[in-house]
Amino acid sequence: MKWEKIIYWISTALMCAIFAFSAGMYFTKYDMVKGFFEVLGYPTYIVYPLAILKVLGIIAVLSRKSKMLTEWAYAGFFFDAVLAFAAHYFAEDGGYAMSGLVIILIIVSRIFYQRTFLNPQQ
Repeated sequence: MKWEKIIYWISTALMCAIFAFSAGMYFTKYDMVKGFFEVLGYPTYIVYPLAILKVLGIIAVLSRKSKMLTEWAYAGFFFDAVLAFAAHYFAEDGGYAMSGLVIILIIVSRIFYQRTFLNPQQ
């Protein structure tokens, strides 16, 4: 049980740190991020809403106040990372490696969230 919590917290902390960095970049370097979105083929009007949703997702995952919100946050993070992976892969800019790492962190965090907080006896 102790190792499961350690794995959960490490993967969750790294996942949240990456999404917090991303959201921070969206807020502070809007013009640069806007350029990335244009190159990757995404509409630029989603930059700020996506940043806000990332912050809210981090809060939902770390607080674990609502199981439903936590699950939706994990789902949102997963879809965001998969779409980022696909966009970077097809743009052939090499940015897909970080997205791949984030996908792994999301999966590990979600699995150990289940084992640690939802089914602690197993």
